[in-house]
Amino acid sequence: MGEVWIRTLGNGLVRADRVTEISSTRGSLQEDQGYSLKVIVDGKGHVLIDDDELRGSLAERLEYARHVEDALLLAMDEARDSDAAVVISYEPERERWSAAPATVLAGRLSEAVG
Repeated sequence: MGEVWIRTLGNGLVRADRVTEISSTRGSLQEDQGYSLKVIVDGKGHVLIDDDELRGSLAERLEYARHVEDALLLAMDEARDSDAAVVISYEPERERWSAAPATVLAGRLSEAVG
C-alpha cells in the first residue's frame, strides 16, 4: 500500500494516516455563514475547505459538512488500496474529493516550473 496524503487549503500536504480528527465549523473562517472543514494532525488543525458561500440554516450547513466529511473518509479508504502514493484533493467547482497518484501531481509541478 502506498502513502495517502490530503491537500490542505494552502496547498500543503498532510499524511492521512496521521489524522486524528476531522471536524467542521458552522461558518467559514471569515463569515458566520457557510462552513469550514479541517483535519487535526499532531494536535494542529489544517483547513481543507473554507466555503463562505453555502447558504441555509445552521442545521442544513452542518448536515452538508457531515456529508463532505463522510466523503473524505470514503476517499481516504479507497486511496489506501492503491499501490502508489496518492494525494486526495477537494474540488470546489465539482463539490467532491478526487484522488491522483502523487507522481502525476509531481509531474504537473515540474512542467509548470520548467
